Amino acid sequence: MRALNVAAPWGLDAIKVVELPDPTPGPGQVLVRMKAVSLNYRDLLMVNGMYGRGAANTSDVITPFSDGCGVVEAVGAGVTRVKPGDRVATLFFQSWVSGPPTLEKLMTALGFPIPGAGSELQTFSEHGVSKVPDFLTDQQVATLPCAALTAWRGLFVDARLEPGDTVVLQGTGGVSIFGLQFAHAAGLRTVVTSSSDAKLARAKALGADHLVNYKTTPDWSKAVREATGGRGADFIMEVGGGGTIQESMKAVKIGGHIAIIGVVAGAGEPFNPAALIGNSAKLQGLSVGSRDMFEAMCRAMALRGISPVVDKVFPFTEAKAAFSAMAGGEHFGKIVLTF
Repeated sequence: MRALNVAAPWGLDAIKVVELPDPTPGPGQVLVRMKAVSLNYRDLLMVNGMYGRGAANTSDVITPFSDGCGVVEAVGAGVTRVKPGDRVATLFFQSWVSGPPTLEKLMTALGFPIPGAGSELQTFSEHGVSKVPDFLTDQQVATLPCAALTAWRGLFVDARLEPGDTVVLQGTGGVSIFGLQFAHAAGLRTVVTSSSDAKLARAKALGADHLVNYKTTPDWSKAVREATGGRGADFIMEVGGGGTIQESMKAVKIGGHIAIIGVVAGAGEPFNPAALIGNSAKLQGLSVGSRDMFEAMCRAMALRGISPVVDKVFPFTEAKAAFSAMAGGEHFGKIVLTF
């Protein structure tokens, strides 16, 4: 089989297509023939040696990608959840089935510390894959494990939003676009920020209620306050990190919820908690979710016919070009590699 590997000296030029022996599933494992994987910002950090074992140990080799879709080809002894021929998605955390996160559950993430889905054949725990809705394509399914589930958990598990609440989705990457689709389907008011008017127009077509260009309106918290009659947002999907958190704290309502899911905007200014304290708001780190959450999300998507936005598709042998597109911020929604 062929696989994508990356090692020191890291970077896009270090991505290699290698030939490896076909794996065999052991007890409790399933062998999956991968059809597609999707890119997350985490994968870009891995490839550049800035995440996990890439940052900690330059002697390691990484098989990247947590998010994939494939067909079960064989199962090991004792497997009962799936059978050969089932189409499945990989789960980001292979051992987080239900309940709250724990250290043990979070140490089972694909890509690091477990080899990822970036190969033609890969073995997974039977508990680390899930059957998926028939109406979605392989490429669409491959976008679900991280970005979709992160948005779902933030909106409906952690913040427990209700119809009529206001959510702010920063940017038009995978998590924010899923958040827009989920929020729109649930009757939430949506505010989308972007530096591109063209991308904002696409967000409008997906149901966004308010649009803010943060390049022309850097103090976008004022626009959020205006859109909510001065009340502020019930929920903010914070993808920028230090570079955007101050505006988020100004935009959130009293008792509101800010979900920290990324650091795309870099360090920014020093953190000042005064606005957060004054608002009695919650600032919560958010890292994907459990299998139970994933399967609940898939049921909701099937009920409402929600189809992921796949913006760019590359053959898996052109992973370098796909990562270049991500690094350049060219995408709206998700970037996918196909096998």
